Parts: sequence; C-alpha cells; structure tokens
Amino acid sequence: MPPPANRTVGGRAPAGRLTRLAQRSIVPDTGRVPAWHVLDLLTLAGSGRISAVRLDSLETPGRERSGAVLWARPARSSVLATLQFALLCAALIWLTVRGAANMGYNWQWYRVPDYFARVVDERLVWGPLAFGFVETIRLSAIAFVLTVLLGLVVAVLRLSRSPVGRAVAIGYTELIRNTPLLVQLYIIYFVLAPIVGMDRNWTAIFCLTLFEAAFAAEIFRAGIMSVPKGQWEAAASLGLEKRQAYRDIILPQAVRFVLPPLTGLAVSLVKHSSIVSVIAVFELTTEGRNIISDTYMSFEIWLTVAGLYLSITVTLSLLAAWLERRFEVAS
Repeated sequence: MPPPANRTVGGRAPAGRLTRLAQRSIVPDTGRVPAWHVLDLLTLAGSGRISAVRLDSLETPGRERSGAVLWARPARSSVLATLQFALLCAALIWLTVRGAANMGYNWQWYRVPDYFARVVDERLVWGPLAFGFVETIRLSAIAFVLTVLLGLVVAVLRLSRSPVGRAVAIGYTELIRNTPLLVQLYIIYFVLAPIVGMDRNWTAIFCLTLFEAAFAAEIFRAGIMSVPKGQWEAAASLGLEKRQAYRDIILPQAVRFVLPPLTGLAVSLVKHSSIVSVIAVFELTTEGRNIISDTYMSFEIWLTVAGLYLSITVTLSLLAAWLERRFEVAS
C-alpha cells in the first residue's frame, strides 16, 4: 500500500501531527499500524508523549501482522492520575489527623507492630492481626474456588434446554442477588447450620459462596454467550457432545471474556468476607474489633485493618491486569 500524499517516504511528520498520528495510525479494518507510521510512533514513544508502542502490532516489510494491537496511551495522563491519587491520599490523611487532634486523641502507633508479631523468650509469636490476615485469605480462597464451581454449574443450567434447570437457575440467581448478604448469613447460621451440624467457619464459607456464585453465574453466562455461534456449529459438525463442546471448545474461549469480571468478583468477595465477623469468625475484622475493645486504639487498628484489606485487593487487581494482557482478546 503506498504512503499518503502528505507523507514523505523516509521522512518524519511535523511535530504538530504526532498526536493525531497516535490517534489515527491504526487501520480500522485490520487494527494494525501501517509501515509508514512506524517511525513516527516510535518517535512518540521515545519522546515520552505516549507510554509505549507494542512492536508486535507494527506492520513491517517481510513480517506478518500479529493479533496484538497498538497501545498508545498518553504518558502525561498517567502522571496526572498519580498526582491526583497522591493528593487524595494526602487529603484523607490530613482529615484523619485533624479530626483526631480535635478529639484530643492520643496516637499509639508504636503498639501496633506487637499485634502482628513479637519476640517472647527468643521465640517469634504471631499476633492476632497476622492470624486474622491469614484467616481472611483462607476463607476468601476457599469461597472463591467454590464460587467458580457453583457459578459455572448455575450458568450451564441457565443456558440448558431443560425448563426445570432454567427455572432453578433463574430462581436461585434472582433470590440471592436481591436479598442482603447479612440476612442470608443470619438465616444460614441460625436456621440451616444447626440442622446440618455446620460450624461457623464453614457457615461463613458457604454463605459467601452462595452469595457470590449468583453473580459468578451471570459472568459465566455472558462469557459463554460471547463465544460466536459458529463455534457451536463447528462442534456439532465434528460430532461432539455438548459436554465435550463445553470442555474443549466453548469454555477455553470464554475464559478470556470472564477473567476480568471474575477477578473483580474476587476483590468483592474479600471485602464481603468482613461481614462474617458478626458470627464471631476470627478473621481480620473480628481480630481488629477485639484489639480495639482491649486497647481503645480505634484509629490505629482500623487504619491498619483497612491497609491489610487494601494490600489483598490491590494484589488481585494487579493480577487481573496481568491476566488481561496475558489473555488479550482481539477486537
């Protein structure tokens, strides 16, 4: 394909056209960058005016175009977002310190590390915050695995031809998604758990699984429906049963669509796990409340607990971003 008329072969575009090039250099039909814009986009990346140029999306002589696309996000926008976030954090810290000062609060941050771990008789003894942090991760991990399994089963039932299966799936998702989690927890803990002999830890896991799986089912259903209909027709033409089609063709493709929202669901599950403190499960929130009742260090402990939850959710968000790049869906 020849270069456009206003483009000099081997030359560079004027500085005023660089931003427009970053926006218009992707060919609409192919989603790729033509060869005559390669130098200009690399110039933008080198000057810091865009963040990066994905080299595997460039159309160069003697090289086939890959399935990746160009990433040309303005670099200054990320700097501005970082500054805004820093200012927001500074404002929150200032408000907290100012409010505590008006209340005459006595800060005791030096006591907080003892509730993570301390040395007693030359032995390291873990504190309640450390135990609560580990218990929160354990509860959330088990509940998430069960959530994925139950959500997938409900999604398949919702898409099945069985009227009974569809009715059960629809009734379950509508009932769970439209009632409060706390009410469900009380009903399971005080009504169902004594009947089946379930302890409070498994009650918490069961309740979290039941609640989050209703949302996971809709995520899986949307992901499965996003797979082109031709894939089902291809599976039928190969003589595959529906179970084989799901396992070998449909679900591997649906994974790419469900990963981002499913990771967001995992973040929500971690945050919702704090509600099981009302039935005295010794996770992070319960341990924090117990420490506050003994020490009256409300600000220090709650800020520390919030920071621990934030460390989990930010880690999951970074994992989600990595998975999105790893299983990128071509537009």
